[in-house]
Amino acid sequence: MPASDTQPSVRARLSGALKRGRRSAVGELLIIVVLAAGLAFGVQALLVKPFRIPSRSMEPTLVPEQKILVNRLSYRLGSPQIGDVAVFTPPIGAERESQCAVEKGVRQACPSGGDEPADQSFVKRIVAGPGDRLSIENGHPVLNGELVVDEPYIKPCGNAQGCDLPREITIPADHFFMMGDNRGESDDSRFWGPVPEDWIIGKAFFTYWPLKEIGGI
Repeated sequence: MPASDTQPSVRARLSGALKRGRRSAVGELLIIVVLAAGLAFGVQALLVKPFRIPSRSMEPTLVPEQKILVNRLSYRLGSPQIGDVAVFTPPIGAERESQCAVEKGVRQACPSGGDEPADQSFVKRIVAGPGDRLSIENGHPVLNGELVVDEPYIKPCGNAQGCDLPREITIPADHFFMMGDNRGESDDSRFWGPVPEDWIIGKAFFTYWPLKEIGGI
């Protein structure tokens, strides 16, 4: 076969091989991207969820626009504990009206939340659990008759609404009472009631933004 006929044939085969190689590389890259995205979504859905702090209710512990990570497994493997900073879904209406779903006494915390969850998440600190008797004195929980004053992380309540609620309530079974660390500027369970355990998304354990605040919670 003449050399002039052989050279174009070789070039054609090489060109075809290169095109197939590029298509294969692009295909592999797409598969890697899809798998990585699926893994990221899976991790977020099952293990760790990022959350942005929307308000001043958790100052000085957490400030607006700060970003944290939430351990979604923490309350599947164990129970929520008093003192935990938790992300959860409040009762419907809590994000707008802050009204108690049931009738409550004067100067008393809301004893029961609504039956339907809202479509957004809050972050607060757990201050009481199922069966606990609770009242509020100067922004501090009075838990089963004992004033809890060992709360170095809070911002004092002052004279704001909800700072003194001396009439005692009992937390329902499988519910938890949430309060912000900024006791005078927090819209929390004092106004819309305790939260069912299965509405609690997870425990906040790490802050990653801004960088100067990076670390454990």
